[in-house]
Amino acid sequence: QVQLVESGGGLVQAGGSLRLSCAASGRTFSSYTMGWFRQAPGKEREFVAAISWSGNTYYADSVKGRFTISTDNAKNTVYLQMNSLKPEDTAVYYCAAGTFYYSDYGVDYWGQGTQVTVSS
Repeated sequence: QVQLVESGGGLVQAGGSLRLSCAASGRTFSSYTMGWFRQAPGKEREFVAAISWSGNTYYADSVKGRFTISTDNAKNTVYLQMNSLKPEDTAVYYCAAGTFYYSDYGVDYWGQGTQVTVSS
């Protein structure tokens, strides 16, 4: 069993930055792919970014070049640095763990979500 707890969401103006954190506990952190998904009101949940246990990273086209995913294995924490934020980035962001790439197929664990709101 893995527990995921996100933090770092909030309200920011367009063009600003936020860093989301996801602290994992339970089973060995390094054996999973970790990542982020988001869900905007009235829309389906979508893939944002992922990082494999070997350090390979994957990004949705909509965030490539603006968002960076990273991990601190000593702290069992995955981060999502979000720069140049746009109003369309507004969503609830969910941390995920499992074996997945670009979709939620293979996600075994979800966090509770953290709200990110970008004002224009």
